[in-house]
Amino acid sequence: MATIRKEFRVATPIDKVWEALGDFHAVHTKLARGFVVDSKPEEDGAVRAITFANGMKARERKVTVDAAAKRVVYAIQDSPNFSFYVGSAQLFEEKGGTLFVWQVDLLPDAMAVPVSGMMDAGLEAMRTTLS
Repeated sequence: MATIRKEFRVATPIDKVWEALGDFHAVHTKLARGFVVDSKPEEDGAVRAITFANGMKARERKVTVDAAAKRVVYAIQDSPNFSFYVGSAQLFEEKGGTLFVWQVDLLPDAMAVPVSGMMDAGLEAMRTTLS
């Protein structure tokens, strides 16, 4: 199983960053504008159907939104590209701002390189959106 871990720092207070990360269905407006261009809730809000700027689509199931730990966990289901995919994002308060840690575990391993590239683009969009 491949694990990809990315992180960035932003000078925005952790509570402001959590407002964006913790709003599971507003990823396209509050967290990663320009990287995710649409997010529609499905299954009574348990799933978000998202569209990326490159036209790719995914259905992400909400696993955990933990305000105390400032952590969100989601899983992609029913994908022709992945037999397993779980992502998490967690915030840590630092002097002068917030550390944002994003991790994905996935199968097959061959998808690690393209997913890592997409995550790099996502991090740049998040950094811009949250600054």
